[in-house]
Amino acid sequence: MNQLHFLISHLLSEREDLSGIRIPDGEQDQFRLYRGLVNTRPVMPADDLFLQTEDDFLQAETARRGITDAADLTPVEPGICLWKGDITTLKCGAIVNAANSGMTGCWLPCHSCIDNCIHTFAGVRLRAYCHALMQAQGHEEPTGQAKITPAFNLPCKYVIHTVGPIVDGALTETHCKLLESSYQSCLEIAVQNHVPSIAFCCISTGVFGFPQDRAAEIAVRTVREFRETHDIQVIFNVFKEEDYTFYKRLLG
Repeated sequence: MNQLHFLISHLLSEREDLSGIRIPDGEQDQFRLYRGLVNTRPVMPADDLFLQTEDDFLQAETARRGITDAADLTPVEPGICLWKGDITTLKCGAIVNAANSGMTGCWLPCHSCIDNCIHTFAGVRLRAYCHALMQAQGHEEPTGQAKITPAFNLPCKYVIHTVGPIVDGALTETHCKLLESSYQSCLEIAVQNHVPSIAFCCISTGVFGFPQDRAAEIAVRTVREFRETHDIQVIFNVFKEEDYTFYKRLLG
């Protein structure tokens, strides 16, 4: 039994409601099933063999996809880089997760959001760690704040989770202030934890509805102002060509 087959078998054994599911033959279909099971797995203990197998599998999978070292990126202006790629393959101090207020990941099977991708490739211990943080806090995470966690199987050292504003209708000054707060909070918690480099995704754009061009303007302005008094490398990570164009116009 290979690692992926073992992981799926273990995850299925935890769920009585999924006892009729057959493990597919193809590796791509197997990974999709594994991902869906991880995305919907409640927080519960996992034995050492499962965790070690998951660690080995996910680290090998990320290496296969290709790791980019932030130290090899060319700055577009002092201390700031622009990089188009998969943030879960970036080796740096911390990557930023655009989280929801529950802070325990995206629970939709195989959803394409960054929250889902980060939790998938970090492994099940990230959800458990986030759950413990939220239990201790006793309430949902307010918009514009941030929390830091280990990255587990990601090539970065930390994940910084922030809840950006949701724009449903016209963009307001309150939305803009809250987005600025998200960037500021991430930068502050990075410095507090001696993180040398931080990679930002496009917080609040996409399904959260924040206009991409205005979000990029706020991100760049906030980072530039912060770097006037703090020495931290910042990577603006984009996945879409449109976002790359917005940042390219603003930087350099």
